[in-house]
Amino acid sequence: MKTFLQLREAKSKMPPGQHVFDTKLKGTEIMIHKHRGKFQLYIDGEKLDDFSKMDAAKKAGEEFVKAAKE
Repeated sequence: MKTFLQLREAKSKMPPGQHVFDTKLKGTEIMIHKHRGKFQLYIDGEKLDDFSKMDAAKKAGEEFVKAAKE
């Protein structure tokens, strides 16, 4: 029987829009895509929020991972 993590990884593909940034922080993947004039933040392939500036999206992603890993 497949685990939830295996199912989620099998489903994952690149989100819509232009891929502009990605990094790994504490084992968590952070991606930012530009779609329709907004910067969309993805944590481990799941959309977190839209931002008007890329720097704000980077900062929010780093803060989210740091808070979640404490």
